Amino acid sequence: MSKFVAALVATLLAACGVETAGTAATGAAIKKQELDAAKRTQQNAQQKIDGATKAMQDSAQKRGGD
Repeated sequence: MSKFVAALVATLLAACGVETAGTAATGAAIKKQELDAAKRTQQNAQQKIDGATKAMQDSAQKRGGD
């Protein structure tokens, strides 16, 4: 009987480890998606900043200043 209990405990602990690994992998995938979204947001913001800077420079040149 004690061998059965030991085998049952070992099986449950192994299953717990598999679940933990799966949870960690899922968490990592979510973090990667968040990082990719943040990079896209940063790129979009940089493009808007660059566009605004160019528009200001063009406007200043049209007015004769620099």
